[in-house]
Amino acid sequence: LSGGGRPRWGDFTGGAFPGQDPPAAPRPPQGRPVHVVDVTDDHARTVAARYADVALVRATTPVQAAGERDRLLEQAGSFGRRPGSARILVSLLVDLGDGERAAEPGHGGGGPRPTGRGPLYRGGPVDLAELIAAWHAAGVADGFHLVPVEPRRDLERLVNGTAALLQHRGLFRTFYPGSTLREHLGLPRPVTPYATSGATLTASDHS
Repeated sequence: LSGGGRPRWGDFTGGAFPGQDPPAAPRPPQGRPVHVVDVTDDHARTVAARYADVALVRATTPVQAAGERDRLLEQAGSFGRRPGSARILVSLLVDLGDGERAAEPGHGGGGPRPTGRGPLYRGGPVDLAELIAAWHAAGVADGFHLVPVEPRRDLERLVNGTAALLQHRGLFRTFYPGSTLREHLGLPRPVTPYATSGATLTASDHS
């Protein structure tokens, strides 16, 4: 597309086909893929603040999570981004090998422990649900990115244990009304740089 949203004719000749026709492919439903940035250092934080749709932050306490969120939002604002243009998720490694046993000291209500791979929660799915509910009530992030250390074992416990308990409390959705990841995250559909001035597109603008 050219400026103003008008079709721009291609000008390419290759071995398989000429490129003298206007583009026929429709714009993707999401506008573009969702950009996820893992905020592991200051450089990654700057990249996330400027470009990310989803930023993954490390934190072992709600206070630390809130600080990471506030730094990201302040830096994003300096790049001219509007509130709500990105989602900030707390990234946690989870080890549910202890089944229903209570979380080890330093986990549970005290928060995950720092490790070389990132904050680690080790305990049972019930205590993990309690931790997520408490951090959610504090409003420190938009959600959580949970990484099971043993997927074959822990995914079932996450789904049938932690997620089920959060659904019972009304803290986790039971269905996804949208059809794209961008809609699931509640993110607006990005405006094409060729759109006319003042045009605004959101995830609901396509069928």
